Amino acid sequence: MKLPGIVLLVLIAITHNQLWAQQNPPPPGKGVSDEELKRANDPMANVKAFNVQDYIVSKLYGLPDQQLNQLLVRYTQPVGQFLLRGTMPFVTSSGDGKDPTSGLGDFNFFALYSFPSSNGNKFGIGPNLTVPTGTHELGAGKWQTGLSVLAFFANSHIVQVGSLLQWSVSFAGDDDRADVSLLTPQLFFIWQIGAGFCIRSTGVMSFNLKNGDYNVPIGLGVGKVLKAGNVVFNLFAEPQFTVLAEGIGQPRYQTFVGFNTQF
Repeated sequence: MKLPGIVLLVLIAITHNQLWAQQNPPPPGKGVSDEELKRANDPMANVKAFNVQDYIVSKLYGLPDQQLNQLLVRYTQPVGQFLLRGTMPFVTSSGDGKDPTSGLGDFNFFALYSFPSSNGNKFGIGPNLTVPTGTHELGAGKWQTGLSVLAFFANSHIVQVGSLLQWSVSFAGDDDRADVSLLTPQLFFIWQIGAGFCIRSTGVMSFNLKNGDYNVPIGLGVGKVLKAGNVVFNLFAEPQFTVLAEGIGQPRYQTFVGFNTQF
């Protein structure tokens, strides 16, 4: 999917959400509460969620003509003390004078056990699984499994912080493809600035434990939380700049945009 298509998708999503909000206005005195604002940015929220998110990578190290787009379709479902999340990427790679290549990336799933908490802080741990669904070599070509650890600190109504740490290692798949041992820490920083707006930073670091490649981005963006009936929407755009990197093909600059829907 080319950049104009992604922009059009986001505009359609925003328009759809605004029309929904107009047709389903909240009752008087029941706008977005402080708790709903926190929950809208909480990766461990105990609610069903459907998210469409997009990484638009406009510059890569060592590949000046290459561009990459990764559209993530993500669903989250709480089941008892477990939080289940599945993510399907749709990837487009273009550059070097060639026609863009589009297809599926590798499907990722994790199941986190959420430890009971009464103070707003949350902690979860559980296994993850990556299925080699990638087409046109847009995935790793390997079955992978590992561990996911997630923490989110939300005592404050103003600032929330947290981290998602995932480690995956390959155990089967295409013998002609490189083995995988990947560590991806993600840090969350959310600053509620009023009227449903927040300043956000949610860059995902990547460390290839097989060949030593790594990427450390810093993000700075803005989000807006809206509510229609019992549905909460979170729209955001977050430019991310790489501050440390090693290896050809690592993102130098990317923009993370999307909308999250919580039911």
